[in-house]
Amino acid sequence: MDKSYAYLDGKLLNNGEIIHSNNRSYSYGDGLFESIRIMNGAPLNVSNHFQRLEEGAQALKMRLPSYLNATFFEEKIKELIEKSGIRKGGKCKISIDRNAGGAYLPENSEVSYLIEVFPYEHNLFELNQKGIEIDIYTDIRKTKNMLSGYKTKNCLLYIMAAIQARENGLQDMLICNERGGILESSNSNLFLVSNGVLYTPGLDEGCLAGTMRMQVINLAIKHGMKVYESQILPQNLLAADEIFLTNAVRGVTWVGGYRTKRYFNVVARRIQSYLNDHWGGQQPSYATGN
Repeated sequence: MDKSYAYLDGKLLNNGEIIHSNNRSYSYGDGLFESIRIMNGAPLNVSNHFQRLEEGAQALKMRLPSYLNATFFEEKIKELIEKSGIRKGGKCKISIDRNAGGAYLPENSEVSYLIEVFPYEHNLFELNQKGIEIDIYTDIRKTKNMLSGYKTKNCLLYIMAAIQARENGLQDMLICNERGGILESSNSNLFLVSNGVLYTPGLDEGCLAGTMRMQVINLAIKHGMKVYESQILPQNLLAADEIFLTNAVRGVTWVGGYRTKRYFNVVARRIQSYLNDHWGGQQPSYATGN
């Protein structure tokens, strides 16, 4: 594959030539995005990604035109996948930005869209061989509000947490709400395993409404595992048998250590296998002609 391509409001472009200085996302973070995994040359779970994108646009008082629906995005993603020559693993990013005009007060509520695709090193979900090291980020807390569950372009909290993880020689940091409840990491949702039972922060705590989070919950229940949405506190990390993180691109990432505590990955490995069984048999986009 020589190049990867993008659609900006219907115009096909090479990746890298698409940012404009008056873009409100660039100037104010006035936008939303979704990250979508590509497996066997086809995008995964587009309908759930679009549902979150649509709900986020409503919360931000953006007006999506009727043609911007899940079917439209899936067709365009498949066109880009084929154009970019992605036959196996890849990832896609969809951005919705409010149109240019105004300062803090926008001139309108219309939107532009951007769809980008990139190759990815793995086709199936691959569990990390070595568990990552994490800690808790305390400099900034995440406030629960009407935007907590969506992937907005205002990502400074996550950026600062990721920087601190790197400065401390760690791979990730866990983010808390104002009451001290642990919500998620800088790039993923959070699951704990105790005695074979899964625990994850509830949406009412203020965590991201992750599409992979919901897939993992559904697949775990389907395979007879108990899952509880509950408040997660630092002491729960120390009592857990396993900790793993989930996001749409990587699937499951297992945590090897939190401070002096060490963890296993038996359930994390099982969940990753469920994900591959669920998604791995789909047909590639270039075989369907779509």
